[in-house]
Amino acid sequence: DEEFDELCFEFGLELDEITSEKDIISKEKGEEKAKGASDVVLYKIDVPANRYDLLCLEGLVRGLQVFKERINLPRFEKIIPAEGEGQRLIITEQTAQVRPHAVAAVLRNITFTKNRYDSFIDLQEKLHQNICRKRALVAIGTHDLDTITGPFTYTAKAPSEIKFKPLNQSQEYTASQIMDLYRTDSHLRHYLHLIENKPRYPVIYDSNGVVLSMPPIINGDHTKITLNTRNVFIECTGTDITKAKIVLDIIVTMFSEYCEKPFTVEAVEVVYPNGKTHIYPELAYRTEKVKPEYINKKVGISETPSSLAKLLTRMCLKSHVTGNGNHLEVEIPPTRADIIHACDIVEDAAIAYGYNNIQMQIPKTYTIANQLPLNKLAELLRLDLAAAGFTEALTFALCSQEDIADKLLTDISATNAVRIANPKTAEFQVARTTLLPGLLKTIAANRKMPLPLKLFEISDIVVKDPNADVGARNYRHLCAIYYNKSPGFEIIHGLLDRVMQVLEVPPNEENGYTIKAAEGTAFFPGRCAEVFAKGQSIGKLGVVHPDVITKFELTMPCSVLEINIEPFV
Repeated sequence: DEEFDELCFEFGLELDEITSEKDIISKEKGEEKAKGASDVVLYKIDVPANRYDLLCLEGLVRGLQVFKERINLPRFEKIIPAEGEGQRLIITEQTAQVRPHAVAAVLRNITFTKNRYDSFIDLQEKLHQNICRKRALVAIGTHDLDTITGPFTYTAKAPSEIKFKPLNQSQEYTASQIMDLYRTDSHLRHYLHLIENKPRYPVIYDSNGVVLSMPPIINGDHTKITLNTRNVFIECTGTDITKAKIVLDIIVTMFSEYCEKPFTVEAVEVVYPNGKTHIYPELAYRTEKVKPEYINKKVGISETPSSLAKLLTRMCLKSHVTGNGNHLEVEIPPTRADIIHACDIVEDAAIAYGYNNIQMQIPKTYTIANQLPLNKLAELLRLDLAAAGFTEALTFALCSQEDIADKLLTDISATNAVRIANPKTAEFQVARTTLLPGLLKTIAANRKMPLPLKLFEISDIVVKDPNADVGARNYRHLCAIYYNKSPGFEIIHGLLDRVMQVLEVPPNEENGYTIKAAEGTAFFPGRCAEVFAKGQSIGKLGVVHPDVITKFELTMPCSVLEINIEPFV
């Protein structure tokens, strides 16, 4: 187990856990339910989402064997049958409105066993969830070719005109009945919405009118694959032709190793509505050129071109040195749709070299990180406010419109608030323009606590600003609140003096701070003052208006202080 874990890590995968069906069921549903489940050891392996070629045992084992240099990467070959002997898939124009694209291939003389068959079905399921985006982009259908006769027709018909016996059902249904049948099916109901409201449903027939499948919902029972199936017809229909080609390539490259002639696939001719034809699968090999020094520089190693070529070959990217050693020619096999750019090749070289083998070094640019001055000031103030006996609260940066307007007796237009375009809940409609509502809501949620309640918060508020490049600006505010049987204005005033003391701002008009009587809609008339420092107004303190208190479902008086701390940085 440890060796395998190590091998997975070297190959860029992660062995998540070693478990069994019994363990999984007993963890999720308890020991009772797990009785009789299998004890066979299961490896849970995390595979990167872009490596579709590792999603089944066949591909994973092949990849690891090539990585360990036990086998060479097989060469996939497409066999084009003689004129008139091959299979054809004819696409009609009716499909254009629903799922316009289809590709197909045939695996000849394949030998299934129980394990191979399970793996074959499992790979399709994993691809459906991953690259096929829950069958929205591509849906895969696999059929026993010997039960049907070509050429096949991919068309779209009204739901009432389609009638067949779906997979594992005992009788025939029309398409609309099938939709009702699977509405309660835990697995298939998630795919019904893809075609449900379309006037026509996609469907594939053979030359005798036998239904192969109604993508993306269900295959017909007639073409069901069994362990005795020798020839498999694979079709992928979808809304994205590129993804459909990739999916087809992956399935045929993974399972063609079980054909009589391993790694060969029989091609199918697809005829488009405009009469053009195309041979699938494409199984395209392509070559890319990469400079060895580019790889060395990006990874931070210094390997010779020939050893880089060897590393890449171990990652299923057959490479050799060309042009007197200053280029690598890399062949990208059809299994590696994830190689889009040179950096993908560099990444594979790094994995084969071993991340743990790359020497650590100090970067050429020598810089020392430092805390943002505003954050440092906020941290220091938090300590002093806590020392003054106040408890820190952290509240949401988003709130409802009435929190910052109606409940504070102001008009929403006067707040200059930034609105959320399509809020999920009424609680998160705007970005807060003041910290006060958050603290009042915190007190309302803690009314059972012994009095007095002394809370503070130092966080950002957001207001619209047409001059800022994003149309809004953040300000770091400090807000403190005192809630008791008496308003306690003197306690909040004392806290302001303490904050100014630790900021070394003297209480005078020239270069210090002063407070002047003012009016604020949220404050009790005649009990509100504006704070001036550094020659500008930085906020207000005062006793909260009784209407505001009742709107926040509180019963006692309270005083607050809210100032902007940015001028003191």
